[in-house]
Amino acid sequence: MKILAINPGSTSTKIAVYEDGISILVSNIRHSVEELSAFSRIIDQFDFRKSLVMQALKTNHISFQFNAVIGRGGLMKPLQGGVYEVNEKMKHDTLYAMRSHACNLGGLIASDLAAQIPGCRAFIADPGVVDELDDIARITGSPLLPRVSIFHALNHKAVARRYAKENGAVYENLNLIICHLGGGISVAVHRSGKAVDVNNALDGDGPFSPERAGTLPAGQLIDLCYTGKFTSEELKKRISGRAGLAAHLGTTDVPLVIKSIENGDTRAQLVMDAMIYNIAKSIGAASVALYGKIDAILLTGGMAHSDYVISRIKERTSFLAPIVVYPGEDEMEALATSALGALTGEFPIKEYQ
Repeated sequence: MKILAINPGSTSTKIAVYEDGISILVSNIRHSVEELSAFSRIIDQFDFRKSLVMQALKTNHISFQFNAVIGRGGLMKPLQGGVYEVNEKMKHDTLYAMRSHACNLGGLIASDLAAQIPGCRAFIADPGVVDELDDIARITGSPLLPRVSIFHALNHKAVARRYAKENGAVYENLNLIICHLGGGISVAVHRSGKAVDVNNALDGDGPFSPERAGTLPAGQLIDLCYTGKFTSEELKKRISGRAGLAAHLGTTDVPLVIKSIENGDTRAQLVMDAMIYNIAKSIGAASVALYGKIDAILLTGGMAHSDYVISRIKERTSFLAPIVVYPGEDEMEALATSALGALTGEFPIKEYQ
């Protein structure tokens, strides 16, 4: 079984080729600001990115023959986790998605390439809009503003299955709290194979992160909107993009911040420790959803490489459950594993409706 995985990000397009579950190519195609500035909308980058994928395969002498092409799923309507075959309804909803992100190109490119290969199938798996929330977790103090599930579902699910496999268990039988520590931070309650509670890690909920503001004082935010100092788009950037560590310290580079701390920067230490404090509080709050019956707390994402961050999270939360760390994120392997599982019947293939 030969599989091509495609993961479009803000400034790069990652591709990977797996044959019978073994990686034979991993490539990170980076895009300069100048290249991307030629496109007024992300969706207009479709042909540009697709051609680079084809060029990378040719350069690495990979024959254009695959059993499946799987893309990172886009920000379409909410759906259950799992593997979905790309269909016309999905492509339509992705083209007209309310939220713009490079991940919207994943399924579209996968479908286009798969259509050129006889017998090849196009999939997505566990997109960021996976919504398995309990009804009680959706309710806020305002009927106008229900909680929305947008998080690092692909990595959450992959890490959960990895932990289960390593411990001779089944994901669907476990109670887990999983915290993805990246540019955005998501803390999810996984009960019996579903993420039944999670913060909106994209545009405003949960702990602040290197790039996100997290939960903010609502009254002050409303007042800020009416000062006339910022446009709507500028304010959105102050919530996602130029927020968190970026706003406080002018950088999202966690190792650089830690180096500053080691050199005596007390301001950097205060902000970094505040972020960690808020992460730990979110993990503690998540434990309530499981009545304290937690099999494990899993820490993953780029910041999970940092001893500074992990040791301090552990200090505050290790009393809740055993903590297991999975540094980084291997979304390419997660995509390829999902496609292989779909082709072999290990994972059911779901229909997007």
